[in-house]
This record gives sequence, C-alpha cells and structure tokens, in this order.
Amino acid sequence: MHIDLNINFLSSDAENKFQQILEALARIEKKEQIMAGELDALTAQVTKNTDVEASAVVLIQGIAQKLADAIASGDPAKLTALQGQLSTSADALAAAVAANTPAA
Repeated sequence: MHIDLNINFLSSDAENKFQQILEALARIEKKEQIMAGELDALTAQVTKNTDVEASAVVLIQGIAQKLADAIASGDPAKLTALQGQLSTSADALAAAVAANTPAA
C-alpha cells in the first residue's frame, strides 16, 4: 500500500509571492554573473593600461637622458640621430595610444 500525503501551509497568494521572490532572485543571480564577467574584463583593461603607461614613462625618461647626453657631447650628428629616434618613438607611441583608445 502507498499513501501520499500533501500538506500545504501556504495560500495560493503566498505561494505566488514566494514564486515571484524565487524568480527575482534568479534574475539577480544572472545579473551578478554578468557583472562579474564585466568586472574581470575591466580589471584586465586597467592592468593593460597601467603597463602601457609605465612603458611610456620609461620611454620618456630614456629620451630625456639621451637628449641630455647628445647635448653634452656637442656632436650635431648625435642630435640629428636623436631627432630620428624621437620621431620613430613618437609614431610608435601614438599608434599604441590610438590602438588602445576606444571609439567615442
């Protein structure tokens, strides 16, 4: 013999409210997962930007030292060579900035 016994303590209104709460919770959890993914992407981009900015600082400091050395040498050929290096470096930096700048 098999006996099924169902005891319901919730009214149909309360049961509907409970279901709505569960559905809302499911929506919140889904949004949380989306936000977590977006946060990971943002964290990665911040790290990438920080690395690029640090590289730019090193580049600029190196250029300043090369300029000081060229001026101190008094050799016009060194100044001309440094001007070429500066142009190449500026072009590379401008390309890197443009490549990593989102369109407006």
